Amino acid sequence: MRVTLVVLLALFLALQYRLWFGKNSLPDYWRLQQEVSNQKNTNENLERRNQLIYADIEDLREGEDALEERARNELGMVKKDEVFFRLVPDRNP
Repeated sequence: MRVTLVVLLALFLALQYRLWFGKNSLPDYWRLQQEVSNQKNTNENLERRNQLIYADIEDLREGEDALEERARNELGMVKKDEVFFRLVPDRNP
């Protein structure tokens, strides 16, 4: 009986060691859960960004207003017979 108890105790301790410190232990599992959660958040952010980009692409394909706005803001273009004034702040106030 005593030998069986010692063997069972040794087996229990070996399994506990693997559970807490071995490969695929609980701390590894918790770390991987955190990594999966972080990756899901990153994927959601990228999905939202992609949706915005798709909306911009659709606006550029559909209407001229978005195209004109981009040309004005990003390329500094102006319409024919239109005057553009740039106000530069004074460097020495």
